[in-house]
Amino acid sequence: MLIGALLRVPAHAIHRRIVRELNAAGFDELRLPHVAVLHFPGADGVRPGTLAERAGTSKQAMNQLLRSLEGLGYIVRSDALDEGRTRIVRFTQRGRAAYSKVHDILRDIEREWSAELGPAPLAQLKELLTLQSARRRQASNFAALATLVAPLAPSESYASKSTAPYPSGQQRAPD
Repeated sequence: MLIGALLRVPAHAIHRRIVRELNAAGFDELRLPHVAVLHFPGADGVRPGTLAERAGTSKQAMNQLLRSLEGLGYIVRSDALDEGRTRIVRFTQRGRAAYSKVHDILRDIEREWSAELGPAPLAQLKELLTLQSARRRQASNFAALATLVAPLAPSESYASKSTAPYPSGQQRAPD
């Protein structure tokens, strides 16, 4: 089985369990898509665009999800004080309670996996996934930096003019 499936299968099972246990704990209106906002590191104080990027969805889809959670009383969206039209998301008391419950569920899952796999293999798995995640973030940061720096690099035509040999095959005179 390829790594994508090996990661996706347990992730989907964990998300389904989170929703099932949230529903059983009284958060019965929450559904699977809501997990994108309720998972670590959470939505509190974050822009909708950042949440969309984390979830791998469009800003429009994330805003639709946020409207749903706002209507259900889990979040509020407000203007960022220092950034004009920018909006930020804040958990309500109910949203913080649901977010806290998600962490309780995830801690239970970790305890179960530790009992099934053993503490050392689980620690190694977490270490490897953390390392890979850091590498991906670093690569993403470098790619973002490259898009910012690329317009500052000399154009190809400029570079070719500045390094072209002297006209008519002339050589530069020795000093």
